[in-house]
Amino acid sequence: RCLLKMVKGNIIVPEDILSFCCNGLQGSTSPPRGREPGEREEAPGAMASPSPAPNPTEVQMSQLVLPCHTNHRGELSTGQLLKWMDTAACLSAERHAGCPCVTASMDDIYFEHTISVGQVVNIKAKVNRAFNSSMEVGIQVSYEDLCTGKHCSICKAYATFVAQGPLGSKVRLAPLTPRTEEEKIEYSIAAERRRMRLVHKDTLKDLLTHSPQETELETRDGSGAVPAERTRVESVELVLPPHANHQGNTFGGQIMAWMENVATIAASRLCHAHPTLRAIEMFHFRGPSQVGDRLVLKAIVNNSFKNSMEVGVSAEAYGQEMSVSRRHINSAFMTFVVLDQEGQPRTLPMVAPEPGDGERRYREASARKKIRLDRKYVVSCKQTEVPLSVPWDQSNKVYLSYNNVSALKMLVAKANWALAREKEKVRMYTLEEDKFLSFRIEISVCIPAGRAFSLLSNLRRRHEWDSHYVSAELVQKVDDDDMIYHVVSQKLRHENKPQDFVILASRRKPCSKGDPYVVAFRSVTLPTHPARAEFTRGETLCSGFCIWPESEEMSKVAYYNQAMPGYLNYVTTNVAGLSSDICSTFEACEKFLLKNKDDLISRLQD
Repeated sequence: RCLLKMVKGNIIVPEDILSFCCNGLQGSTSPPRGREPGEREEAPGAMASPSPAPNPTEVQMSQLVLPCHTNHRGELSTGQLLKWMDTAACLSAERHAGCPCVTASMDDIYFEHTISVGQVVNIKAKVNRAFNSSMEVGIQVSYEDLCTGKHCSICKAYATFVAQGPLGSKVRLAPLTPRTEEEKIEYSIAAERRRMRLVHKDTLKDLLTHSPQETELETRDGSGAVPAERTRVESVELVLPPHANHQGNTFGGQIMAWMENVATIAASRLCHAHPTLRAIEMFHFRGPSQVGDRLVLKAIVNNSFKNSMEVGVSAEAYGQEMSVSRRHINSAFMTFVVLDQEGQPRTLPMVAPEPGDGERRYREASARKKIRLDRKYVVSCKQTEVPLSVPWDQSNKVYLSYNNVSALKMLVAKANWALAREKEKVRMYTLEEDKFLSFRIEISVCIPAGRAFSLLSNLRRRHEWDSHYVSAELVQKVDDDDMIYHVVSQKLRHENKPQDFVILASRRKPCSKGDPYVVAFRSVTLPTHPARAEFTRGETLCSGFCIWPESEEMSKVAYYNQAMPGYLNYVTTNVAGLSSDICSTFEACEKFLLKNKDDLISRLQD
């Protein structure tokens, strides 16, 4: 069980474990041991410090749910909740910006519970990260039962706000400095969420391109299907002063509430019952509207599945002159269910789409459902609930890449790393948690950070400095930032065959000053590369490099590896052929970087 032992003030580390940490490749796994009192020397900066001051952008809102806020079932209207969420998020954004802010988008929202009359809605919003003129605001919603004292989470959302100066000009925002571990994690992952938003449309198009032409419409019995046209809703709203924010524009939360209202009507027309909103797929505001505008809200059921349906909804604005073309203000997709008396989803009737655009919306709804389920599975699940090797396909590639990079960034932002060993330039830290044992190895190298990034992100060159690697074949170049490799390593102890891995390597350049270069690794499964008899298939959950520039010619290179339960037993008994000393392995890495820092290929890859 023992990984580290303190003997007369010195720490002895089994060489197999040290070498294995350098590679980031793990086999099966056994729980890490509990910490013994006084066993480790704490890393610099890990000592207890006063609690950080409260986040200056944090806004807390509490609202008592009254009958005027509810629907026919006495439950809080989702539209009213969206208005409160948008208000709290806007106030948080304006605290940081110091000027008016407008809602640009709100990410996917999954509603876990309903809220009843007499309960209290608690909303907490704070800025996670500021970019140039936009910022991400995290929103947490829970309810409180005043009679029982029960608290329960409702949803979590991320909204993007844009700061506006005079006459709508953009304002450059001051950077945000995270203080707590949680804030550092959100700050780091905000850049990855931003990247995911930008490629969402491309993900849908790519999935539709690669999906079979035969759709669900052509493969199931369509008798008794409800024509989609019967669910169509169109409603107009006049924007009055009470609907405007303090800048004179239509309040974003009000627009979202109106959209939720017409979407609910469309869903009711399909099922002839009162539906419950379960999820919203990204509100995206394309432009403002003002007091006096007429907002035309349109909704239609795009597709119905066994127990859920997708409703597409849009908002268009025009002024008093009907001759002026309408302006597209917003659009979203909402998922509804109909619950029976036991609270279980009912089976829904099928939808018969209209030819042309209706069939297109029908196919896109199926694709969005596939993406939504994959995204929720990969992004929302806890690490211990996600298999080490997740199947790779067109629908989940963006979210697997997001999960890969985010998991490493979360590990980097963790506090309480403890210094386990230091020899010359190499420093090794460990972090013990309930389910994981993690390692961090650091070294400073005289090489520009961008050059080190190019060299270390190319697994085909890993064998030049890491003797554990036998070969790494590039199986699939997903894009410029994500590649899948088939890696072959040395034979295992007590085994007569080598190990192999299928690894997703995701690279990210810094989003802003102070961010590191990131190279993240995790296992995936590919139909083209199943486990083979001549290899022992290994897996890795979270590992990779972070590279910080210390100067123009100096970089700090840090390697991270997070081990699952069972890892130590496997390492200490089964792994052989690894470098005999962690220091020599990273010294070899340093020599490799120095030798190739002026390499022409590296320059081209930068």
